Amino acid sequence: MAIAHPQAFRPHMQTAAKATAPSVAKLGPIASKILPAVVTAGAIYTVGSYVHSQLTREAGTMDKIFAQQNTPEVEEARRKALLVETNGDPRNNLLNFLGWS
Repeated sequence: MAIAHPQAFRPHMQTAAKATAPSVAKLGPIASKILPAVVTAGAIYTVGSYVHSQLTREAGTMDKIFAQQNTPEVEEARRKALLVETNGDPRNNLLNFLGWS
């Protein structure tokens, strides 16, 4: 049985020499410093606006749910249970900043 030439499967030096690196557009020194900042700012703005829209939508949904449940009877029971007159209203607490509108 004849063995195939092992040299046939090895890359030749001439083939390797012809390969060139892909050309990449060169950016100027100013653009190379500004472009990453612009991309980062755009990504932060996109994520921030998405989170803001989701929080606004959820706040609207929760407001509708609580508006249906905030009857005078429920508010009176809440005032008695939380001792609002002596301890203050927890809705006005500084730590309740998510409830501020």
